[in-house]
Amino acid sequence: MPMAATAATAPLFLRSLPSVAPIAPLSLPSLSARRPAAIVLPFRVRYRVTCQAVLSADISSSSEIEEEEQRAAAKIGKRVRVSVPLKVCHVQKAPDLDLEGLEGVIKQYVGIWKGKRISSNLPFKVEFQIEVEGQTRPVKFISHLKEDEFQYLD
Repeated sequence: MPMAATAATAPLFLRSLPSVAPIAPLSLPSLSARRPAAIVLPFRVRYRVTCQAVLSADISSSSEIEEEEQRAAAKIGKRVRVSVPLKVCHVQKAPDLDLEGLEGVIKQYVGIWKGKRISSNLPFKVEFQIEVEGQTRPVKFISHLKEDEFQYLD
């Protein structure tokens, strides 16, 4: 039978704790040493978590943003042709479609939202129409493009 742990034979970390109650030994012979049941600390730690939220935002735009909105608004509705090799995979009826040479119409500029500039890598939404075999009507789809990826036709 294993020997009961006394203050002299207890590990160093157990000797420094105030009152440790031993537990009954386990049935496995290798784990039969007595271990403390629970350690009760004399203090409680409380944490205070605070959350702050912005309730209002200043959406007044500067003159630079207003000028950019006006320049972009003048481009909406113009016909463009894609001038770089560009493959898209999001058109289900025409997988692996190459947009180079296709003509489309600019539908929206998404570089500014609610009077603030957003980090849009592809700010122009361009709508294309293509003829696909087996379809009676042309397939319409929208793709986001940079301004240096297309040229204006008008």
